[in-house]
Amino acid sequence: MGFAAINPWFALALAGVLEIIWASGFKYVGPQRPWISLGVGLAMLASFAFLWVATQRLPIGTAYAIWTGIGAVGAATVGIIAYGEPATAVRLVCIVLIVAGIVGLKLFSGAPA
Repeated sequence: MGFAAINPWFALALAGVLEIIWASGFKYVGPQRPWISLGVGLAMLASFAFLWVATQRLPIGTAYAIWTGIGAVGAATVGIIAYGEPATAVRLVCIVLIVAGIVGLKLFSGAPA
């Protein structure tokens, strides 16, 4: 089974989840935490690899926008839940707008399901 057998939307979702992991993990990267730093680096590489898989069959603009949107929404959510960052009404509305954009891009991408 090669990369072509992987559903591009699944690959893109996985790339987005991995982006959340590495972006959120940046708070703990440093020479005093080599294993966490390695894990963040591996998550980053895997995220880019799955993004590459997705872009082989999806429009690059759609794939990249969805990937960054998943990462932005996920990292903001982790920041609110795990790091105590503010969850103001305006911030939450902006997160919802990003999610709406992600859904819209998926629905109207013209790419195979």
